[in-house]
Amino acid sequence: MKKIYFILTILLFGFTACEDFLDRPDKANFMLSNFYETDEQCLQAANVMYSLPWNDFFRGWLGVGDKQSGNYFTADDGFWLLTPNNDMDAVQSMSASLWAVNARANTIVENINLYAGDGTTEAVRNQVKGEALAMKALAYFFMVRIYGAVPIVHNNSELLASGEYSSLYRAKIENVYDYIIMTLKQAIEWLPESSEQAGRIDKYCAMGLLAKVYLTKSGYGRSGDRNQADLDEAKKYAGMVVNESGKVLTPEYSDIFRGSHNTDPESLIAWRWVATADNFWTASNYLQADLVPSGFSEGSGWGNWTGPSIDLQEAFGEVFDGKTPSGALSPTRNNTDKRRKATMMMYGDVYEYFLRDHPTKTDVDGNPVTFPDGFDFTKFYEKVFGSYTSPTGANCVKQIVGDNADHTAEFGVPFGGGGGYASSLATHILRLGDVYLVYAEAILGNSATTSDSEALKAFNAVHNRAGLPSVSSLTWQDIFKERRLELAFEGDFWYDLVRWHYYQPDAALAYLNGQNRKNFVGLDDYYKNKGWESWGQANGYPKDNSPRINAEQPDGKPFTHDKFTMPFPSTDLQMNPHLKEDPIDYDISQYHYE
Repeated sequence: MKKIYFILTILLFGFTACEDFLDRPDKANFMLSNFYETDEQCLQAANVMYSLPWNDFFRGWLGVGDKQSGNYFTADDGFWLLTPNNDMDAVQSMSASLWAVNARANTIVENINLYAGDGTTEAVRNQVKGEALAMKALAYFFMVRIYGAVPIVHNNSELLASGEYSSLYRAKIENVYDYIIMTLKQAIEWLPESSEQAGRIDKYCAMGLLAKVYLTKSGYGRSGDRNQADLDEAKKYAGMVVNESGKVLTPEYSDIFRGSHNTDPESLIAWRWVATADNFWTASNYLQADLVPSGFSEGSGWGNWTGPSIDLQEAFGEVFDGKTPSGALSPTRNNTDKRRKATMMMYGDVYEYFLRDHPTKTDVDGNPVTFPDGFDFTKFYEKVFGSYTSPTGANCVKQIVGDNADHTAEFGVPFGGGGGYASSLATHILRLGDVYLVYAEAILGNSATTSDSEALKAFNAVHNRAGLPSVSSLTWQDIFKERRLELAFEGDFWYDLVRWHYYQPDAALAYLNGQNRKNFVGLDDYYKNKGWESWGQANGYPKDNSPRINAEQPDGKPFTHDKFTMPFPSTDLQMNPHLKEDPIDYDISQYHYE
């Protein structure tokens, strides 16, 4: 426990910063007592909160958010099957990472209070502490939704001095939410209304997170409905972001996930990475290697045998009914929703912002293959890779950059280290589009439907950007589905299921068990032989080259209620046996920030 929670407490620097505003501090010669002498040095102290301590959580971020939730198929994967045991590397590293974020945040606040010199201003000192607290609250928000009841570590130095690190009890879930709210309210008090440096957290960013916390908390401990007072608070804070912040949605949805838009006003809270050759595993975004097929860019990739789930394709309207070719089984598909193509690439899709240098690749027979229009999904799999290996007929689009030329075009520099793995693509954790939907849902509250003008305005802003027509009334189901499509592969959908499970557990579990979590077999032959041309034979099915759902593929079902909480890592349990015991009441009034 001590090792997992707090080993980074005494580490102040030793990190690589990211983005233009996150300049690397001078690590050659410093002491705590003489480092915090200027506003710029104070800001540098907060830079680490945007990258390094989140790195190991990043390893499992999509595993929890999108694999567990049924968005991203990966055969025999513990997250996909909802069997993440406490010895899995990702489970252990995620816990360590979240506690490292908490420790860093506590250390920054303490050091600013102890060491900031006369050359600093109160406004910047408060801004830095506010940024640290917002990230701390975010870490606890992840923890309480992943593990449930967790200990509260308010001040690392005090616990070190008392020797109580390894004997903490878990706080009740309602205590944890109260602590998150208290922490965010203090962050809001300290943060500026807007930051001079794009990409840093400001007051409205923290308000957006607080609105989402209240919306989640509103269902905890309830049965069938949600706490109206919490819904009112969610509405209040989301409304201030929507109506008062001046922040706007990025007009083109696909642009949100391009590097040149890393710090658009749409991005409220993000992990901000930098392509670096010397420390790419801690400062860079290396997710592309996990998602793209081998040969996609200069670096390798392991995304050939994974892909966006059939269930997510069906959510976008690409229904597999076994009678008409649709979704992955059709050379054309319903692209009315712009988010489909910006989220997952499928047969027939071409992307001008990938492989924009029009590289010449070598096909399976050794012949040159050109890409004059950018990345061509069909040509790549048929010619370069030689077969369609995606088990769902799709690959991810979000969270990837492209090749070296694409990275250079977006950031002005090529990939960093790791043979094309290390990119500077930001990971958006809270977007304005998310807050718009939080606002609409908070207004709907416990009602079956709403035609409230503010709720419709917020919902339709997101809906219209996707190319879809305005609606005149809303249900909870409308917003729930919109959130899934808007935020797919942004590590979020699992937490929507968790908060639904808080107050309607049977309905949430039934939804999870009702998902299409299988894969296809026969896609390679089907694509190569254009099986859709003979569709309709044999009672709606083609006789030959028939793709079909793989009924034998393990999918983890039936799921049970306990799957909505992840186990603590075995290392944590060994260090602190109290984690196995029932949580206790924490008096949140004992905590305050200075």
